[in-house]
Amino acid sequence: MKRKFQSITNKLPAAIALIGIILIWQIVCMTGLVPSYMLPSPLQVMGALISDIENIMFHASFTLQETIYGLLIGIILSFVGATLMDRFAVIDKAFYPLMIITQTIPTIAIAPILVLWFGFDMAPKIILVVITTYFPIAIGLLDGYKSVDKDEIDLMRSMGAGRVAIFRHVKFPAALPHFFSGLKIASSYAVVGAVVSEWLGGFNGLGVYMTRMRKAYAFDNMFAVIILIIAISLLLLLLVHVISKAVMPWKKAERE
Repeated sequence: MKRKFQSITNKLPAAIALIGIILIWQIVCMTGLVPSYMLPSPLQVMGALISDIENIMFHASFTLQETIYGLLIGIILSFVGATLMDRFAVIDKAFYPLMIITQTIPTIAIAPILVLWFGFDMAPKIILVVITTYFPIAIGLLDGYKSVDKDEIDLMRSMGAGRVAIFRHVKFPAALPHFFSGLKIASSYAVVGAVVSEWLGGFNGLGVYMTRMRKAYAFDNMFAVIILIIAISLLLLLLVHVISKAVMPWKKAERE
């Protein structure tokens, strides 16, 4: 009971800050400090979201598919890449700098090229999500592998354990906290990457919807989509948190 009460009180400051921002936003709009066509009020945004919810959710379904497919592929490629880089020093030296370089290229510069190469369907959006999510997950895993105490590995070897056993019982469990930290960052990047790629070409998706609303000067609908994107990102972060607690039960035991 005490722990639940403490959890609620820990979340109170964030909730109060969010409510305060929304109230200030509403007051600014009501007093006319900013014209409504430039900054719609929270009530207008909620009205736009409710009135056009069917159309918005239709486009959101495409963005979610691109996000989930890209994130899953990014996780698989990150796991393979980080494991190979940990196993072979030559691959680590060769590809680590390339991974850094990929993060210096603006996402908005890559998207038009992918659309040009792969067309306006879902493929270029998924590829951009993979590019966006690969780095934080791979770096997290790689740092996790390298954080293992060498004495633990030597102890396993002295007991006759091979590389597979060492990886399964020592390296992989040690890398899981780093992996989920990277996955939290990647999950928020994934939604943004999908939306950005949709801005620059496509037929469906929240990015396409936002472009159409911008051209129609329906900024209340644009703000409604922004709120939906934030909600999707928060839900993905919550899902990652729940999965991490299920996969790493020893972390909860350590905290207790």
